Amino acid sequence: MNYIWPLLIIIFSNTLYQICAKGIPEQMNTYASMTITYAVATLFSAAAFFVTTKGGNILKEFSHSNWATIVLGIVITGLEVGFIFAYKAGWKVSTLAIVSNAALAVILIFVGLIGYHEAITWSKVLGVAICLVGLYFINK
Repeated sequence: MNYIWPLLIIIFSNTLYQICAKGIPEQMNTYASMTITYAVATLFSAAAFFVTTKGGNILKEFSHSNWATIVLGIVITGLEVGFIFAYKAGWKVSTLAIVSNAALAVILIFVGLIGYHEAITWSKVLGVAICLVGLYFINK
């Protein structure tokens, strides 16, 4: 179950994420929307910290941060802004996430190989081929 519940959270949250990103009003400035989004995320994250860490010191936890925490904030903003702009440009909710995630899966095979020395197996090669075929049919 420790292996499955995080996946379920990702699937549930990503589904709602796509619905919300598609639902941002077209006339609203994307960065104003993101400001509200991250204010809510900050409050929710802080509350979750205090609920899950009895007697914890959040400022002390901040001292454990490294470059990845800062860059992740920038990258997440780019990810979300990209989705919002793509939806405003007319992408369909039924295809945007599939196309971007299939492309991401292919890229991460090589990131895993080069950056983390993960093996490329025949099943991964077959998976990449299936992703590419799927991308063809989705965009046809």
